[in-house]
Amino acid sequence: MSRLDPIAATVERLERCYASAVHDVMRGLGLEDFVLPPGIHPIDPASRLCGPVFTMSGRVDRDVGRHETLLGWTGFLSKAPAGHVVVCQPNDHRVAHMGELSAETLKLRGVRGYVVDGGCRDVELCLEVGLPIWCRYFTPLDVTGYWIPDAYQVPVTIGDVTVHAGDYLIADRDGVCVIPGARVGEVLDAAEAAVSTENTMRDAIRAGLDPQQAYLKYGKF
Repeated sequence: MSRLDPIAATVERLERCYASAVHDVMRGLGLEDFVLPPGIHPIDPASRLCGPVFTMSGRVDRDVGRHETLLGWTGFLSKAPAGHVVVCQPNDHRVAHMGELSAETLKLRGVRGYVVDGGCRDVELCLEVGLPIWCRYFTPLDVTGYWIPDAYQVPVTIGDVTVHAGDYLIADRDGVCVIPGARVGEVLDAAEAAVSTENTMRDAIRAGLDPQQAYLKYGKF
């Protein structure tokens, strides 16, 4: 990996980790409020996702028409940058904030995935597209004439977690962890060490080491 591409190098390291290991080391480093609510789940449980965050917020506006909402939505699709994970706080739990054509557009543009404190529709088709999507619920209702994006790259809060542009995210079927951008190197160093220790401990247990002795020897379980 090129030294001139630190974001790609960070993503490559994150891809070798998993959410629970990252959680454990972040807790050990004294960080708090970095796990998104468990109601936000992958549409495909086998999905894995990591990358730098691009944030978006939106609002319900019943005074806008079909054209205005679709203009706003396609504007978002045009802005979402390649190599990033979109994290959306729609401030709405009624309609879907992702669908098949949008998922396909984001994937073709090189976006790594989409996490929303809201809904998704066209779920079977989204699964075929293969864009990793985490959401709270499914519904056929869409944004037309009802909801519009209103800000990008601003802090958004989901549950107890405030997500900033420049943070990193790692997600799998266990859940979603958000890593502060300023501490991602420190977290990755600790996570890589933890994963290595777990692998060594797992081999020792398989070879017959008593589980309590394994804990006392390796300091974790």
